[in-house]
Amino acid sequence: MTYQQVLDWMFAQLPMYQRQGQTAFKKDLTNIIALCDELDNPQKKFKTIHVGGTNGKGSTSHMIASILQEAGYKVGLYTSPHLKNFTERIRINGEEITKESVVTFIEKNKVFLEEQGLSFFEMTVGMALEEFANQKVDIAIIEVGLGGRLDSTNIIMPEVSVITNIGLDHTQFLGETLPEIAFEKAGIIKKNISVVIGERQKETEKVFITKAEECNAPIVFASDEEKNYRTDLLGDYQKNNVTTAVIAIQQLKGFTITEENIKRGVLNVVKNTNLKGRWQVLQEYPKVVCDTAHNKEGLFYTLKQLKKENYKQLHIVLGVVSDKDLNEILPMFPEKAKYYFCKPNIPRGLSAEELQEQAKVFGLRGEVFCSVNEAFEKSRALASKEDVIYVGGSTFVVAEIL
Repeated sequence: MTYQQVLDWMFAQLPMYQRQGQTAFKKDLTNIIALCDELDNPQKKFKTIHVGGTNGKGSTSHMIASILQEAGYKVGLYTSPHLKNFTERIRINGEEITKESVVTFIEKNKVFLEEQGLSFFEMTVGMALEEFANQKVDIAIIEVGLGGRLDSTNIIMPEVSVITNIGLDHTQFLGETLPEIAFEKAGIIKKNISVVIGERQKETEKVFITKAEECNAPIVFASDEEKNYRTDLLGDYQKNNVTTAVIAIQQLKGFTITEENIKRGVLNVVKNTNLKGRWQVLQEYPKVVCDTAHNKEGLFYTLKQLKKENYKQLHIVLGVVSDKDLNEILPMFPEKAKYYFCKPNIPRGLSAEELQEQAKVFGLRGEVFCSVNEAFEKSRALASKEDVIYVGGSTFVVAEIL
């Protein structure tokens, strides 16, 4: 099989949550346990840090990886979803897994994957764990896909667990309230293993404290402290993620990490890990910024950052997925902007026409476009040098313009 044939098979074989939504969600760890047994349990061959939460878990994972790289360790990094290339999900010291390794893994395990009926996410987690074991990483940072308790990544026994924050996202799977969602996220807390909670939130702190006590897990709330380190990740909202990442590193036993490693790690995240899509400035004059924030909590910080920009006219290229609660997120967007409504090119994408109709209710006006790229190109054609173009609403919108 060629690399493209392998990807086509993985995407088509079974529903993929990122593309299709609810029909692809499995509430079970049976498959990943079976796969790891088949692979001779690669997850037991290296150390890990497990990172969950609603917002910031990707940035926090990359910061932790960057610090460990600066300390001279061989660091695996598993994140999702990818923006441009599937191989972004599995990296070692910032280098993406090779296409050959992806092909080899699927060809070697294809019969088992088909017979077992594994999901796209489950087989990708297995692929990452085997790659990290084969490449003999010192430690891997593993980002939770969805939730925590029943997420395929929850097969690992980490050195430290990290939960960045809790917001109302994926409510159709994780619960309708913050405490219900916190319960699912708290599922990554393990016996006698330190857990760092990024934000002390009054609605959820009891859930985490109770679970930590049950597991005899030392618990630290990162927001009780403040770590002032400069980072190359733009956006004021990264301050919380910096604090969470640094405190997670401080909880890590058996690794030698200096203050200088921490400083350099936080300052060189993009260079060390190739993180994209977090308040990423694509050009100046007009300034073009994209950000993957897509839920109420994430957008709160991103749109707050947008308010600090100076511009003559603000242009917003906006697309969302169909399971978003638009009544929650659309009121957050500025009325005095010119909107370019579009649909991300996935089955879950909400039609641009429907987004336009819903946006009108909140005083947001603009045109409908056939594709993300068409909307983006139109915004660039109409923007003057003194304007700002913001592209967002969904990871998939950002992916299409990068």
